[in-house]
Amino acid sequence: MRVALVDYDSGNLHSAEKAFQLMGRDAGAEVVVTSDPEVAARADRIVLPGDGAFPACRTALGEVDGMAEAIQDAVITRGVPFMGICVGMQMLATTGHEYRETPGLDWIGGEIRAIAAPGLKVPHMGWNDLVIDRPHPVLEGIATGDHAYFVHSWQFQVTDPAHLLAHVDYGGAVTAVVGRDNIVGTQFHPEKSQAVGLRLIANFLRWNP
Repeated sequence: MRVALVDYDSGNLHSAEKAFQLMGRDAGAEVVVTSDPEVAARADRIVLPGDGAFPACRTALGEVDGMAEAIQDAVITRGVPFMGICVGMQMLATTGHEYRETPGLDWIGGEIRAIAAPGLKVPHMGWNDLVIDRPHPVLEGIATGDHAYFVHSWQFQVTDPAHLLAHVDYGGAVTAVVGRDNIVGTQFHPEKSQAVGLRLIANFLRWNP
């Protein structure tokens, strides 16, 4: 099994690569960091990380010649299991509103809106307790009250509540995990979330949607 971590110059992929390699040993997974759309297209699992601002990430992804089209074909047409992380998860949405209106991939309907947390610091940074909204194979063994590591100022507001798999409380509900069909996305960083994050990665590598 080959797992492609898509590299489009959006942050350091080293910690994510190490976490997927660690959990991939038991699954017999080969983890490759790639900016080659042909490598991504042939992968059995695709992971789209992302750090920074939504418009910059979306632009950077579009500037890797053929990559957006390759992952669109793999994930949407052929059903390859996909995970988006942080801004990689946010890009699943229809539209982002950070700085300016920016079209997302529109794989999961919704908008990226600023976190409204009166009296609390934004960005939402650090550990927070997950609230599981819907069971999902990628969340197997992860329970309400388990905590994950977040760093973000914007959140995914899903159009269809069925696509909200987990949230946290931060001045109100803040989306933590979204998913539909063969697609999942985590707002938190699984590679920085210790046992919970590693469990989620292991579940993703075993998942057969």
